[in-house]
Amino acid sequence: MNEDWRLIDLSVADCYTQMATDEAIAEACGKGLSPSTIRLYRWNPSAVSLGYFQSLEDEVDTEACRRLGVDIIRRVSGGGAVFHDYNGEITYSLITPEDDPKIPRDIDQSYAVICKGIVRALDSLGLQAEFKPINDIAVSGRKISGNAQTRRYGAVLQHGTVLVDFDPKTMFTVLKVSQEKISDKLIKQVEERVTTIRRELRSQTSFDQVRDALVSGFEDALSLHLLPGSITSHEAELVKRHRAKYSSPEWTGRR
Repeated sequence: MNEDWRLIDLSVADCYTQMATDEAIAEACGKGLSPSTIRLYRWNPSAVSLGYFQSLEDEVDTEACRRLGVDIIRRVSGGGAVFHDYNGEITYSLITPEDDPKIPRDIDQSYAVICKGIVRALDSLGLQAEFKPINDIAVSGRKISGNAQTRRYGAVLQHGTVLVDFDPKTMFTVLKVSQEKISDKLIKQVEERVTTIRRELRSQTSFDQVRDALVSGFEDALSLHLLPGSITSHEAELVKRHRAKYSSPEWTGRR
């Protein structure tokens, strides 16, 4: 029998609101005040997100971000710096109590379980996807999804990207790669390691199509029934508090 979870459907907001919403739901869910949730979203403006432990100075060209209108944020999850292109990706988050029997206590094993949802989604679009430990998903040997996880408030929060399209030149401009190294050769090397849904399918697959695949993929992989919902008034108050943190220079530049 499939378990009912909440689906917060494809939303568009700035990076501070998106990360604040993930943390707010995790806080409420861990305290038993909110249901287990799958959330789908996009970042507008495009943004760079830093892993929790990374150095802003080492990883991001802040001047290039200002020039291009790209926001910068620090996640609560670990991992590396990621360029989130409004025109290039859908991000998902999965939030559930830490004692949820569906999710292994072992973090490496939990990545494999949760990422099955993305693998099933990509398979349904006609791609042969595979999970690559610890936390990547590949198609044709190239990365198409990266994922990160944190456990706090008594909840599991895993979020990750699904690449629909890819703009390597902008990515290299906003991340700390010297201008001398941004060459056709470097871009070609990255394109050999990273792929996208549109590239693999040779079609202009829409964000709505990818959204539908992700919903059915998570339902199938985790035996869920996703019920459309929205954030609660309690979560909305938490979003305000967390957004103030995420948008502060002190938080972004703390390491």
